[in-house]
Amino acid sequence: MPPKRRSRRRLGGRARHRADRRPSAQRTSERQEGAVRVQKYISQAGVASRREAERLIGEGRVAVNGTPVAQLGARVAPASDTVEVDGVVVRPAPRRWVVLHKPVGVLCTRRDPHGGRTVYDVLPSWGAGLRYVGRLDRDTSGLLLLTNDGDLAAALAHPRGRVEREYLARVPGRIAGGAIARLRRGVELEDGFARPRRVRRVALGRDEWGVALVLAEGRKREVRRMFQAVGHSVTALVRTRFGPFRLGGLKTGGVRPAREDELAEARALVGVGGGARRAARRGAHR
Repeated sequence: MPPKRRSRRRLGGRARHRADRRPSAQRTSERQEGAVRVQKYISQAGVASRREAERLIGEGRVAVNGTPVAQLGARVAPASDTVEVDGVVVRPAPRRWVVLHKPVGVLCTRRDPHGGRTVYDVLPSWGAGLRYVGRLDRDTSGLLLLTNDGDLAAALAHPRGRVEREYLARVPGRIAGGAIARLRRGVELEDGFARPRRVRRVALGRDEWGVALVLAEGRKREVRRMFQAVGHSVTALVRTRFGPFRLGGLKTGGVRPAREDELAEARALVGVGGGARRAARRGAHR
């Protein structure tokens, strides 16, 4: 029996020694209330999504209190620790979600080398730290989400989420019923088969028709290419909805904060956030 006790003491000593080899900043942070994983902290700061933050950590670009973070499980105390990414101190900002009615001719990019107008030229100055979710091309107007909430933004934009996007396409003349039927069946594009979830024809005025389509993906110029495949051109394209977020009567170039009910529905839709997890658990017990 005594040898076994000595064996347990030696094992315990080795375990304590291994635990003590962690950086002192990490051990201190873990003992403090409110400690969070480094990647979550970076995501809350709006610098990157949690997955992107893990990549930054793996590349050695993240430091806590001046010490490079060596493992993904490291935690920080937001009230007392200093986190840097590429040498720049980052701090969590209040989460902000806004809906922008992007005008035609405006680019979804941080800056254009050719001097083109970008969404950040349209936004107020406080929007400089926000990132857009699911870009729109230059010729498409309508609903564009912008946020500093990296986790939810990544989940909404990821193809796996199959989050619906609704568009209104204007076409010259009257679009034939056969073309609508072909769109509903789906068309073959250069990058694969494309089929809307819903398609309906809309009368917009004299000799002007529109088609409302709902897609569950965001391929480049997908709607325009689908119409081209059925023999029609698109004179104007507006995104009217992204998931639970709707454009409504927002004027071109206008900005509004996302509503709490929209955000709650978005989190539940993609399973991000404590509220979504609680809702999922409640559903599992019904």
